[in-house]
Amino acid sequence: MTAPASPNPAAPALIDALRRIVGDAHVLTDGDLSAWEQDWRKREHGKALAVVRPASTQEVAAVVRACAAAGAPIVPQGGNTGLVVGSTPDGSGTQVVLSLQRMAAIRQIDAANMAVTVESGCVLQTLQEAADRAGYLFPLSLAAEGSCTIGGNLASNAGGTQVLRYGNARDLCLGVEVVNAQGEIWNGLTGLRKDNTGYDLRNLFVGSEGTLGIITAATLKLYPKPAAELTAWAAVGSMEDAVTLLGLAQRHLGANLTGFEVMGRFALELVDKHFPQLRVPFVHGTAEAARPVFGVLLQNSDQESEAHARHQFEHLLETAFEQGCVADAVVAENIAQAHQLWHVRESIPLAQAEEGLNIKHDVSIPVSRIPAFVATTDALLRERIPGVRLVNFGHLGDGNLHYNVQAPAGGDSRAFLEEREHQVNALVYESVTSFDGSISAEHGVGSLKVHELEIHKSPVALAMMRNVKRALDPQNLMNPGRVLAV
Repeated sequence: MTAPASPNPAAPALIDALRRIVGDAHVLTDGDLSAWEQDWRKREHGKALAVVRPASTQEVAAVVRACAAAGAPIVPQGGNTGLVVGSTPDGSGTQVVLSLQRMAAIRQIDAANMAVTVESGCVLQTLQEAADRAGYLFPLSLAAEGSCTIGGNLASNAGGTQVLRYGNARDLCLGVEVVNAQGEIWNGLTGLRKDNTGYDLRNLFVGSEGTLGIITAATLKLYPKPAAELTAWAAVGSMEDAVTLLGLAQRHLGANLTGFEVMGRFALELVDKHFPQLRVPFVHGTAEAARPVFGVLLQNSDQESEAHARHQFEHLLETAFEQGCVADAVVAENIAQAHQLWHVRESIPLAQAEEGLNIKHDVSIPVSRIPAFVATTDALLRERIPGVRLVNFGHLGDGNLHYNVQAPAGGDSRAFLEEREHQVNALVYESVTSFDGSISAEHGVGSLKVHELEIHKSPVALAMMRNVKRALDPQNLMNPGRVLAV
């Protein structure tokens, strides 16, 4: 983190101004502020000048104007569940954390337009449940949905388990309301599917990680609820087999294929080790030599009926067995069993944490090249770091892998992280680039990957990004030190 900086002489006056804007109770400067000052992975702990909690877009705008006048950097924050240290303050004690958690209203559900307008502090699960009660589906789904917020989802262009069918957060967004770096409010909350009137400002702010302005509300797409959702788990012998199964699933299920997750054997063994009550399919109670190399989790969301969805699955798996790309499979008999299977998948990061600190990568590779990427990168890591353990899992359907690296068994995980992270990152990201991939698929850049972006992003692209940043935030007060080194 950044070393302590000289105090801002305008700080006392700024804090007084912030209290006048949002109220004394919502400007926090003392006590335990770790909920806002420490990132979710507990890698970094910063120091904020103050944590400010506005309750409206107008208050956000006033806070930004006050900070701009005082030259105080702003760190926008939603649920603080990010994985790249992009929404916590640095250690300088000069940055204002602007928490949007009080702005959590669902403003409107427009049934005829199949859209919902929601404030950025709304928790993702709250929106999912509201859409469900209204008879619709809001399909964005990820492990942190019980605490992450819509503003953070949009700022990081979150992905999750249903990108294959519905796209990332950007694809679900029809419009945004933004407070810019000058404290002006842009109301772009149209529910239009078509608006060809110049530059796409909406998509400029979505994915910008709070470095260009602050998203305060959004209008998002809703979808009809499927008539039935079925989940299957397949055991496959290689990543090539998993890719073959994906192709078969796309042909047999078409748009009904809403989830296709791949999980490496060691990832599943960690879940079985630390959460044996989950009874990981084809791993729990299975002799080590008989365990599959990969598990695949498939979701079929059918608009006709459960019987039709089950028939589709049966036909798919029959073909997969005939072609030899599936060794065994099970289809969930009910919702409880489906939830159990998904719970196994979502428990992989928790099992990793129980095993010790690890080096995380969120990469995307063209699906056709994933088997070669995994084979090449696995071999390189094992050659350079004997005994290293690879936790490979993710959203194979859209080419996104969480390619994580665990210390050798019995080793000191913290020492491994400190001594090997740079070497591992360099090796993995060089391999990603050689396979025409991206070093960040859905987690963003934050502050952890700024240096890596400088190495692996096109110089022309970086120059254009810096020009946009300077044009919209000339004082560099919007989440400085994240995404770009400027």
